[in-house]
Amino acid sequence: MNDSAFAPTIDARPPRDIARIVESAGVSKAQTDSVTLFLLSVLAGAFISLGAMLYIVTVTGSSLGFGMTRLVGGVVFCLGLILVIVAGAELFTGNNLVAMAWASRLIGGRALMRNWLWSYLGNVIGCLGTVALVVVAELGSLGGDAVGRTAVEIAR
Repeated sequence: MNDSAFAPTIDARPPRDIARIVESAGVSKAQTDSVTLFLLSVLAGAFISLGAMLYIVTVTGSSLGFGMTRLVGGVVFCLGLILVIVAGAELFTGNNLVAMAWASRLIGGRALMRNWLWSYLGNVIGCLGTVALVVVAELGSLGGDAVGRTAVEIAR
């Protein structure tokens, strides 16, 4: 097997090149059809919600101490972000970078707003769908209702 296939590469780019890459990605995202954008956004909302639920379950009753508990919780929350990236889902926060394509006049304001609307709406619906599943599964009752109390404390 060729060892060069496993050799690390450096893909560092100057800020100007990064801006051009982000603009190009923004054009591509703005041209995504509404149904695909919406469905990928629903998935992203669900993935982030699952990461948040995993965070809550992980930090509940932890005896690691404040800092370590938050560190471990943050690491497990990243699972939601990893799922978004691996699945190619559309998270509204990431789609805010579509504004770079708009600022460079590569897309119009209508395309930008359409992208933001569908990605935000899809994220909210994906989140609410996950909340419904969490409620139906009674995940808050785990640990003698400790998970539910942790969720309420976080919200408070």
